Amino acid sequence: MNNMNQMMKQVKKMQEQMMKVQEELGTKSIEGSAGGGVVTVTVNGHKKLQNIVIKPEAVDPEDVEMLQDLILTAVNDAMAKAEELANKDMGKFTGGMNIPGLF
Repeated sequence: MNNMNQMMKQVKKMQEQMMKVQEELGTKSIEGSAGGGVVTVTVNGHKKLQNIVIKPEAVDPEDVEMLQDLILTAVNDAMAKAEELANKDMGKFTGGMNIPGLF
C-alpha cells in the first residue's frame, strides 16, 4: 500500500509540473516570417495568433495573392515552431511520445 501512495504522489507531482509547463507555453511568443521578413506573425505556445506585421513593400494592389501567400507561409512557420516548442517542453514528461490532446 505504501508503494501505491508513493506512486500516486509522483503522478500528482508530474501532473502539476505538466500544468505549469502548459501555462508557461501560453506566455511564450514564437515568431514566423515569410518573404525575407516582409510578413511576420507572432503566436504563443498555445498556437494562438497574437500579432501580424506587414511591411508596406509587401502590399501590391496588383498582386493580392502574393500577400495572402506570404501571410499563410508566415503563420504556418510560426505554428510549426510553436508545435516544436510544445513538443520539446512537454517531451520531458512524455518521453518523446506524442500523446493526442495533451498539447
